[in-house]
Amino acid sequence: MLTIDEFAGRLKSYLNPEQVNLVRRAYYYAEQAHDGQTRRSGDPYIIHPLEVASILADMHMDHQSLMAAMLHDVIEDTGIEKQDIAGQFGDVVADLVDGVSKLTHMNFENKTLAQAENFQKMALAMAKDIRVILVKLADRLHNMRTLGVLRPDKRRRIAKETLDIYVPIANRLGMHTLRIELEDLGFFAMYPMRARLIRQAVRNARGNRKDLVSQVQQAIAARLEEEGLKGRVVGREKHLYSIYSKMKNQRKSFDDIMDMFAFRIIVDKVDSCYRALGIVHNFYKPIPGRFKDYIAIPKANGYQSLHTTLFGMHGVPIEIQIRTQEMEDMANNGIAAHWLYKSGEEALSGSHARTRQWLKGVLELQKNAGDSLEFIENVKIDLFPDEVYVFTPKGHILELPKGATAVDYAYAVHTDVGNTCVACRINKRLASLSQPLQSGQTVEVVTAPGARPNAAWLNFVVTGKARSNIRHFLKNQRRNESIALGRRLLNKALVSFDSSLEQISEPVIRKQLSVFSLDDLDELLEDIGLGNRMAYIVAKILIEPGSLPENKSQLDLSNSEKPLSIRGSEGMVISFGKCCYPIPGDPVVGHVSSGRGIVIHTDSCPNVSEIRHNPEKVLEVEWDKEVSGEFTVELSVELEHHRGMIASLATAITAVEGNIEKISMLEQDSRCSIVQLLLSVRDRVHLAKIIKRLRVIKGVHSIIRRRRDS
Repeated sequence: MLTIDEFAGRLKSYLNPEQVNLVRRAYYYAEQAHDGQTRRSGDPYIIHPLEVASILADMHMDHQSLMAAMLHDVIEDTGIEKQDIAGQFGDVVADLVDGVSKLTHMNFENKTLAQAENFQKMALAMAKDIRVILVKLADRLHNMRTLGVLRPDKRRRIAKETLDIYVPIANRLGMHTLRIELEDLGFFAMYPMRARLIRQAVRNARGNRKDLVSQVQQAIAARLEEEGLKGRVVGREKHLYSIYSKMKNQRKSFDDIMDMFAFRIIVDKVDSCYRALGIVHNFYKPIPGRFKDYIAIPKANGYQSLHTTLFGMHGVPIEIQIRTQEMEDMANNGIAAHWLYKSGEEALSGSHARTRQWLKGVLELQKNAGDSLEFIENVKIDLFPDEVYVFTPKGHILELPKGATAVDYAYAVHTDVGNTCVACRINKRLASLSQPLQSGQTVEVVTAPGARPNAAWLNFVVTGKARSNIRHFLKNQRRNESIALGRRLLNKALVSFDSSLEQISEPVIRKQLSVFSLDDLDELLEDIGLGNRMAYIVAKILIEPGSLPENKSQLDLSNSEKPLSIRGSEGMVISFGKCCYPIPGDPVVGHVSSGRGIVIHTDSCPNVSEIRHNPEKVLEVEWDKEVSGEFTVELSVELEHHRGMIASLATAITAVEGNIEKISMLEQDSRCSIVQLLLSVRDRVHLAKIIKRLRVIKGVHSIIRRRRDS
């Protein structure tokens, strides 16, 4: 069992005597605070904080982190307050302890929302001071090491939480050694039988290949020595959870995964990495397409190395990683490797700058997210995706997740660039905004001052930043449009009482808002615009406060004055029924749909006859003289089988400025087919022109405008 004297002896290798004494003081303070408390195993409680500090000391963490590790359970489990710790050890340590305490009793076993809120709390604590999460990760690692004393169901629950939340964070911070141990401990707790079987299989496989592995290792080491390159060659073993994940996700057999040797070459400097690469490529033939240079372009978490795969002896593939000792430390301990706080206001190194950038992004996501679930979804996407590296027109490298599009790139450059982007050039050629980007491409975004994000972008963007910014913008846009429509509907309703919103006094409005439990008039207008409140009823109450509405419907009211005019530019609060596809010129009626605003149907739509049984939901509307926009319509075309018929239809439609949204074919018999077209048109006149063009095509028998029954 570790003692404080042994621990202090280890600290002397990298901390000064004054700092070691401060850590000792924190230990004795915690020992006194936890006096009489024991862990499930029966050991004194103070063993746990000491072991957590020991894990951090292995990473050479600063003395404040070690003090926070010693004290991390004091606020939660004893009567000591944050200000007491601040008085004894300073504000920085008190803030760290408080940050870790807030994360200690995160309850992940209940509903998703609670888990999301806890995750949000964790991400924000990280953004404030990254050391909070490092102490928390060390705390979790020691808890995982001592899981054996818990009930199996509790073990599984804690293991699942570790694999879902803590492992991706350790990965994102580049803490490879800690991540592997967390993964393997979690694997044994979740699936003890599978873990034991794989461990036994690995032992057998390694035993059988020991001689072959050492032969390859010695051959590579001898070749490096011949070329005068100093370096050591070490065998690299795949850990159990990684083998299990590959078997499961890539559907590979155990033999496929183990049928590969893996080595790491550690050299003194970056130049030597590239020399070593040349030497091994001359020694064994490289496998094309399997070389990756993470030294020139490091991974998001700061990881640097050269990766290559070679055809070895007897055709067995050999995976090789080549790196310097500093890169090796960085790969194993990540952000903790060359601790940011150890030399005061030291300039940020590359990996820390990247981590800070990521954490800054986390704070931005938190600001824009509507709720915790949206936030957790966005952060999980960004935690550790596979990357593609693209270039800006000026030659800067931008790192994006795999599958990212030009819209993701635009938001990564700046939120305003994303909000106003209209087109893009990939390698100087115009390309679709939805096209997934490939590493090495140069991307240029074209923006326009009045442009706005499109809801359809949500179907293809992959980064959390793009998704949250688009949603945030659309939410605000929908609110503004709902308020504008609500104002129109309320004023329309007030006309029948010979009044308008401007004529109603401020005190009357304020009084009614308090009755409705709303904060301001905009909230009331938004509710009306979204169809959650009836405009007529609100108008009646504003004119005659306290009166109950008569049994009078929106439609009765509409008849008393001019119908609501539809301009086609109202945005998201006025939508068009997909059952009847109304277009300008059709007789139409409005359905006030709760939460959606107004849905426009044709007067003859079967769905409207159902709505008419609920007359307060029906609103009389008409097309505005200045109506603009594109409206969807569905045509059913019966035609003979001829080569190029579909091309003829498309050409005819394009000639009169029609746009085909969707085309599908239903075969009727061997001679004729029915083609269904979904078109964008301006109005009925435009539709008539398209139909006229289609009729003259040879082989077209009939054209019907389709209206679905449901």
